Amino acid sequence: MNKTAKHTQIQLPPRIDGAAPPEMNRTPGQLVIVGANGAGKSRFSIRMASSPDARAYNIAALPALFDRTYTDNLPGSLDSQYAEAVASGMGRSENSTQLERLMSLLMHQEMLNLMSYKIAHASNPDATLRPTRLDSLISLWQEIFPDNKILIESGRMLFRRNSDDASYSSMRLSAGERAIIYIIGAALFAPKGATIFVDSPEMFLHPAITQSVWNRIELLRADCTFIYTTHDLDFASSRQDARIIWVRAFDAVNTTWDYDLLPADSDISDEMYMSILGARKPVLFIEGDGRHSIDAKLYPLVFKEYTVKSLGSCNKVIEATRTFNDLVSFHNMDSRGIVDRDRRDEKEVEYLRGKKVMVPEVAEIENILMLEEVIRTVAHSRGKNESKVFQKAKHAVMSQFRHDLRQQALLHTRHRVKRTMEYRTDGRFANIGMLEEHLSRLLIEIDPRGLYENFCREFRRYLETDDYSAVLKVYNQKSMLPGSNVAGLCGLRNKDEYINAIIDILRHDSNDARRIRTAITRCFGLES
Repeated sequence: MNKTAKHTQIQLPPRIDGAAPPEMNRTPGQLVIVGANGAGKSRFSIRMASSPDARAYNIAALPALFDRTYTDNLPGSLDSQYAEAVASGMGRSENSTQLERLMSLLMHQEMLNLMSYKIAHASNPDATLRPTRLDSLISLWQEIFPDNKILIESGRMLFRRNSDDASYSSMRLSAGERAIIYIIGAALFAPKGATIFVDSPEMFLHPAITQSVWNRIELLRADCTFIYTTHDLDFASSRQDARIIWVRAFDAVNTTWDYDLLPADSDISDEMYMSILGARKPVLFIEGDGRHSIDAKLYPLVFKEYTVKSLGSCNKVIEATRTFNDLVSFHNMDSRGIVDRDRRDEKEVEYLRGKKVMVPEVAEIENILMLEEVIRTVAHSRGKNESKVFQKAKHAVMSQFRHDLRQQALLHTRHRVKRTMEYRTDGRFANIGMLEEHLSRLLIEIDPRGLYENFCREFRRYLETDDYSAVLKVYNQKSMLPGSNVAGLCGLRNKDEYINAIIDILRHDSNDARRIRTAITRCFGLES
C-alpha cells in the first residue's frame, strides 16, 4: 500500500430496498462491478464516480478510440489535463478522439522534458534526462508486444514490427493495439492516489492477454484504486484481491439499484455465476476455497481458456462436473473438473477422466509445483543454476520418500482396501450371517498384507531406478515443499515465496511462463 495516498470514502449508490448502502474505506486496491447485460452496471459506476469524495478518473476505451464528441469533464481527467496544455501554448488538434489527444499530450510532455534537459545541461554537464510517461508507455508496450517497436520521429509516434523495416502511424494499428496504447497512457496520467473507473476492461483485448495487461497496469499505478465494470466473469475472477459488487437490477424511476457487496473472503456464488455468465466460456471446476488455496491461484493462470470456479471438496467437483454436463443442452457449455490424484489407481483415474474430470500424473497440487520443469524455471528466473537446483531438490524428495516409504505403502493399501470394500459390499444380503461370510471371503481375496508388500516393492523400485516422476505420482506429503528446501535453493525465503514466484511468472507472457504452463498441461495429458 502506498502510505502517501489519501484515504477517502467511496459512497455506494442507494438500494432498491431502501437499506443503507454499505460503507467502504478507499485504499489502494481493486473493486469489480459485475452483472448481466442491462442490469445497470454502467449507471452504477457513473453514480459512484459522481461522489465528491471519489477522486474519480475514467478509462473507457470505446469512446476514447471512436467517439470524437466524447470529452471527460471530471477534475483531473485526461481531457482537463489536455485543455491545460493547450492553454499553455500546445497546438490543438480539432475534432480529435481522446486517444489522439492523449498521444499529443505525451509528445508535448516529451518535448518539454527535452527542453528542460537542454537548459539544465548547458549549465551542468552532469544533468540527466528524466524518464517520462512516454518512456513508461514504450517500455510496457514492448513488454506486451515484444515483436513491435515504438519510434519517435519528427514529433510523432510511429510503430514498426521487427520483421518489417517500414514504420507506420497509429492509424494502422488494430483496435486492440490502440486500446492498449490508450489504457496504458490514460493510467499514467491519472492523478496520484486516484480512483480509476475502468469501463469494460476487456474491450478490444484478446482474452489471452487481457489479464496480464491489467496486471501490469495495476503494478504501474499501485498508488491507485481500480474499479472495473464488466460482465466478463473470467476477468472478474482474475482480480484475486478485489472486492466484488454484484448488480442485479436498476430502477430508473427512483435511481436505485438491487446489488450486493460480497464479503472480502467470499467466492462468487452459484446464483451470480449463472446470472452473469454471458460469454459462454468453458467452465473448469476445481478443489479449494477459491481464495487462499493453491488451486485457485494456479489453475486460472494455466487454463486461461476456462472460467475457473472453486467448489471445495473433490466430491463436489465430481458432482458439479457431472451435473453441468448433464445440462449441456440448457447452457451449451463444455464443463470439466480437476481433482488431485491422491492414491487413486489407474481404473479410478480412467473412470474420472471418462467423466471429464481431469486427474494429473502427480499425487496432489503441491507435487505439480515440484515438477522438474517448474523447479528449473523458477531457479532460472532467479538467476540460479537450474540443473544444480533441481538435482538437490530431487535428492531431498527421494530421501524423504525413502524415509516415508512404508508409511506411504500403508496409506495406499488402506485406500485400496477401503475402495474395494465399498464396491463389493453394496449387494443385498438376506441375514447378518451371509454378510459376515461375504466379508470374511472378501478380506482373504483382498489380501491387505499382500497389497502392502506389493506397494513396498513398487516404491523401492522407484528409488532404485531414480524415477522422480513416479515418486511424485504416488507421494502424498504436504511437507515435500519445505522439506526439499526448493525455495532456499532458488534464493527464496520460504514455501509461500516459492509459490508466489510461480504465480508471478505465470501472470506474464514470457518464455518462463510458457515453460511452466507446458509442464503443467502435459502433467494432465494435454498439449499447451
